[in-house]
Amino acid sequence: MFSDRDEFKEKFLKKLEMTCGKSFGESTERDHYFTLGNMIREHVSTEWINTNERYRIDREKQVYYLSIEFLLGRLLHHNLINLGIEQVVKEGLADLGIDLNRLEEIEADAGLGNGGLGRLAACFMDSLASLNLPGHGCGIRYKHGLFEQKIVDGYQVELPEQWLRNGHVWEVRKADLAIEVPFWGKVETAEDNGRLVFRHVNAETISAVPYDMPVAGYKTDTINTLRLWNAEPSPYPVNHDILKYKRETESVSEFLYPDDTHDEGKILRLKQQYFLVSASIRSIVRSYRKQHNSLRDFHDFVSIHINDTHPVLAIPELMRILLDEEGMGWEEAWDITVRTIAYTNHTTLSEALEKWPIRIFQPLLPRIYMIVNEINERFCSELWNRYPGDWKRIEDMAIIAHDQVKMAHLALVGSSSVNGVAALHTEILKKREMNQFYDIFPEKFNNKTNGITHRRWLLKANPLLSDLINEGIGAGWIREPEKLHELADFKNDRVFLDQLHQVKQLNKERLAKRIQEQQGIVVDTSSIFDIQVKRLHAYKRQLLNILHVMHLYNRLKEDSNFRMHPRTFIFGAKASPGYYYAKKIIKLINTVAVKVNNDPQTRDILKVIFMENYRVSLAEEIFPAADISEQISTASKEASGTGNMKFMMNGALTVGTLDGANIEIKEKAGDDNIFIFGLTADEVLSYHQNGGYNSREYYHHDKRIRQVADQLVNGFFPDADDEFEPIFDSLLMENDQYFVLRDFASYVNIQKEAGKAYEGREHWLKMSLMNIAGSGYFSSDRTISEYARDIWKIKPAGVEMLNK
Repeated sequence: MFSDRDEFKEKFLKKLEMTCGKSFGESTERDHYFTLGNMIREHVSTEWINTNERYRIDREKQVYYLSIEFLLGRLLHHNLINLGIEQVVKEGLADLGIDLNRLEEIEADAGLGNGGLGRLAACFMDSLASLNLPGHGCGIRYKHGLFEQKIVDGYQVELPEQWLRNGHVWEVRKADLAIEVPFWGKVETAEDNGRLVFRHVNAETISAVPYDMPVAGYKTDTINTLRLWNAEPSPYPVNHDILKYKRETESVSEFLYPDDTHDEGKILRLKQQYFLVSASIRSIVRSYRKQHNSLRDFHDFVSIHINDTHPVLAIPELMRILLDEEGMGWEEAWDITVRTIAYTNHTTLSEALEKWPIRIFQPLLPRIYMIVNEINERFCSELWNRYPGDWKRIEDMAIIAHDQVKMAHLALVGSSSVNGVAALHTEILKKREMNQFYDIFPEKFNNKTNGITHRRWLLKANPLLSDLINEGIGAGWIREPEKLHELADFKNDRVFLDQLHQVKQLNKERLAKRIQEQQGIVVDTSSIFDIQVKRLHAYKRQLLNILHVMHLYNRLKEDSNFRMHPRTFIFGAKASPGYYYAKKIIKLINTVAVKVNNDPQTRDILKVIFMENYRVSLAEEIFPAADISEQISTASKEASGTGNMKFMMNGALTVGTLDGANIEIKEKAGDDNIFIFGLTADEVLSYHQNGGYNSREYYHHDKRIRQVADQLVNGFFPDADDEFEPIFDSLLMENDQYFVLRDFASYVNIQKEAGKAYEGREHWLKMSLMNIAGSGYFSSDRTISEYARDIWKIKPAGVEMLNK
């Protein structure tokens, strides 16, 4: 691209004039950002083309990762790091009086996700390319992503996210590759040479237009592709109300997760899911046909991975292509489909295992419904042969039952691999949630513990810590993250521990500066930064956290002898727009913050901060500053978590339940370097199965619980009226579904223990260091290597690492 800063400056200035049509003196920071972005994208274009050509010539097996979410965040700085040109660009821009950090701030977060599911998909894309693996992503180009969160009077308010307002420098529109996706209409059958054929007629079609983004590996020649589909009106509409058709069409790629509490929203969500898989699979098949005459060996060259239940319609869509377009028989088509598709389950929550009413599914996707129905009939027949007379088992396992299509069941039956995302999660799937399927298909089930790309969450997000690690053990960990274990050798090195402390303090000061600028609140950087940032859901128990804050406030107010190390509790979370209860918890957190932060008796000891519009770029500032990582979900409910890994990698200590990947974090960090509390998964599952939990007993027998619960409804918060009555009712009238009161005492005790541990600075720093040293296992490079070896059966392309 350029060999030194002088060559970079020359090319940058020339490109600026060509791109913006103005001189450097007249240009703006936005001009500088787009100029640099265009330079990078054009630079990778050659290797992008070469990568695709190499895959075509080598005819190696490729994987396509289908996900309804890709939470990318900003890409400018990340691409500079991966291309190995960060320092040259930074210095060259500085010579021109341009601050690279300010340019990065101009870039909008590509908010095409809600949480861990989407961020995992983005991390996987980075690892695939960095490991030279032939793997691509397929998603939807949401115009507004999830939403932009504003906090007004303590309430969450949703605004359309405008990440595309100024265009997106990383994407390339490929209108010539658009695919027409059909909805509605009807299916006609006919006989052709003794074979039954099907035609989908009078369909309303939507054009799926691909926008391709290059995914650059870390200092390699591999540039994979993330293809995002945009919904646009078809040039051949059958709907006579053109304006209505245009609005309905564009809504398909307008927002992530439309509210599905009503039929209109359900139809839109189902449309999105079929839009994604139909466009993606037909595009994959089209590419495959350029090199192969027949689809009979399709599974030998293509693996399609479905990320949770949202893309499960990939199964009947691939069947449709093989049956209707290739003319295969059912058995052959089914064998190819199952061997091609792999499925990752991300949850044990029944409400997240999607079910679609037949009354919506069948008219919207008539041919797909026919295929799903046939899959169901054949599967139920197999069950009858295996378990004759066991109608209850067949009813429980059927793909279509009680007027609903069960997407998780379709995924389990129609894929060759079913994996959980943490060791505990996979065992729960096998032994409980999906036990009946495991009995039939034990060979399908396997575990792939989640990972995160350490290149973004450590190398990029925490350059100060990265530099310290490089000084201590060299830079080999960037390519081989498990080398971080060598840091354990420094646990008794006081100089190194002091440097680690200085890094943490500087990161806390950076976050404190942002909080003061945005909220006008001064936080004490010598206080414990106790942080919980993640999607707002009842099972993640942000409620337990804030009730504990209320308890600490009560102690400070009532007991003059009570002492605690100053602590700043930081929250960040978005609640789904239709999730009424979650929004109440956000209001409670902000209401507590107002009371605590403005009380002169407590505000120097206790602070509560809710950080508005939690997103990837904000997370990159939050994780490096954390002292305590709150991973307090109800045991058995969190499939894995990935925020827990990001905190660990940045030296925060986990306060958590034995849930998800917390168990493996405990193993890697060491039992003495984590704070565990609460019910175990087996205990929670036993309560669910056998009963025996009565939240009122804890309310009546623990005055601390009674006090904080009563404060929700007794006027403790001025002007709250009955605002928090739904929360109070959930804890007592509805028997506390997520065992907040059951775990309260244990949580208070472990937080007290963590606070005392923090006051022993050297010991705390040793604990922090051991967490960083154990975090290399949680790199997505390890996870992707396991997927590639065990599930996808793909291998690295034959390219050389760049000597940078």
